[in-house]
Amino acid sequence: MKNLGRMIAGLLIQFRTTHPLLNFILGRFASMIVILFILGFAVFGLMELAPGDIVEKHVQAQLLNEQSSSSAMAGDLEYSEQRMAALRAELGLDKPFYIQYLSWLKQVFVDRDLGRSMISRAPILYLIKTRIFNSILLNLISLFMLTFISFALGIYFSSKVGTKTDLAATFTALFLHSIPGLLLLILLQLFAAVTGLFPVTAYPGFPFSEDPGRFVFSYMHHITLPLIGAFLGGIGGTMRMIRATMLDQLGQPYITALRARGISEARVYFAHAFRNTLNPYITSSANLLASLFSGSLILEIIFSYPGIGRLMYEAVLQEDIYLVLANLMFTSFLVLLGMVLADILLAVVDPRIRYSNK
Repeated sequence: MKNLGRMIAGLLIQFRTTHPLLNFILGRFASMIVILFILGFAVFGLMELAPGDIVEKHVQAQLLNEQSSSSAMAGDLEYSEQRMAALRAELGLDKPFYIQYLSWLKQVFVDRDLGRSMISRAPILYLIKTRIFNSILLNLISLFMLTFISFALGIYFSSKVGTKTDLAATFTALFLHSIPGLLLLILLQLFAAVTGLFPVTAYPGFPFSEDPGRFVFSYMHHITLPLIGAFLGGIGGTMRMIRATMLDQLGQPYITALRARGISEARVYFAHAFRNTLNPYITSSANLLASLFSGSLILEIIFSYPGIGRLMYEAVLQEDIYLVLANLMFTSFLVLLGMVLADILLAVVDPRIRYSNK
């Protein structure tokens, strides 16, 4: 056994030495799996602490509908208790939460089934498929807008440092960064309701299959205000970060040496200083993606956008534990995947990162 352990340890050390980037990637994916497992366990435990459960609400609602009188009889109460106990046993809610979680994991990885919603009895995978594309599309558009405009403005204002233009831009960025996102979205919806220039909802009232061309134009019109809200909420901090990074790079000795050699300012900015701003932005882009997904929950509720955030909100209100868990795990997987991809991209851009990860 000792020889086998030494042989395995030797192979691992050799693998780390010969394939540092692949070892780095595998380590990041392994940590992502562990985080998802702990997150799911914590969600089951927190939902267990919530007062009441979905069975109690469901049976009591049915009982109220079935009763013809306003006062409940003792037999009705006893019958409701029996019904709740039978339904809990059927759904497995009478077991400890960690047993429920392990059963859910077995169902997902062995049976490849996320189960059914306890309220609608619809397949959870179907419910997620109908919503997740909308959330991903909205957040990707927001991310691309923030990325390109933040880089353009950050680089431009770094060349205007000390001027009135730079002072006004810094003040505007701080002002936008200090506005609560919830307040900004509510103000934008009030603007839409008062002016009538934009819809108060963020999704067309007809399906894509009915008229694809008309749907695309209508969709862009509906999501204009939500995109403006997401953009204004993130542009302040992102632009200031890129501006500060550019100014830090422009003050480095290698930039002075390049200028002394007669290199043009455009080449100094874009071929040298700009490239070195990518590392901090790649690191922060993972957090930016996470904040977009978390912020889209509020956005989808306020603007009635049929995304994964609104689905999760409705599931939490109804205490639909399996739907909550599947939504949360799916969204967390996307966020963690973004962070892992950011780490991998950093390791590709800067080899020092993967070689130092031992």
